Amino acid sequence: MEERRMQAVTEKTVWTVDTYALHNEAMRAIEVRLQDERDKRHTEGNELRAMALKIKETADEKALELAREAQIYKDARNEIMREQSLKDNGIYATRDDLTNAIQEIRGALQPLSDYITGQRGSAQAGRNTRDNGFKIIAAISSILAILGVFAAVVMAVMK
Repeated sequence: MEERRMQAVTEKTVWTVDTYALHNEAMRAIEVRLQDERDKRHTEGNELRAMALKIKETADEKALELAREAQIYKDARNEIMREQSLKDNGIYATRDDLTNAIQEIRGALQPLSDYITGQRGSAQAGRNTRDNGFKIIAAISSILAILGVFAAVVMAVMK
């Protein structure tokens, strides 16, 4: 068989069934070897792709977490800057100003609320309608006066 091989090599223009069979065997051997190498490369490539995908997923999760933290920080800084700007300009009432004004109103209305609560249980309050009318008028007048003071405070803050 070696002679045939040599003869096929020396006579390049002559193809016989034997030389064709030898050629096909050689091509199959090369194809098997190349297929094995190709499979090995594909396997290694798939493993590397899987590793890269895991790394990418981890990086994406970390990036999202950092983006959330950065947004929270930015929102807090913006809130502080807005409060400072409003306080410096004095154009609008800040939360602290409104909270203080509400506390003052509650403090001013507390004695009236205590008085009304005390009078509810009293049997005499139900009998004397005229006195109750005066008390209601006095309470409404007090509330209106307090609201006037609150409006003046808000207007002063807004100037």
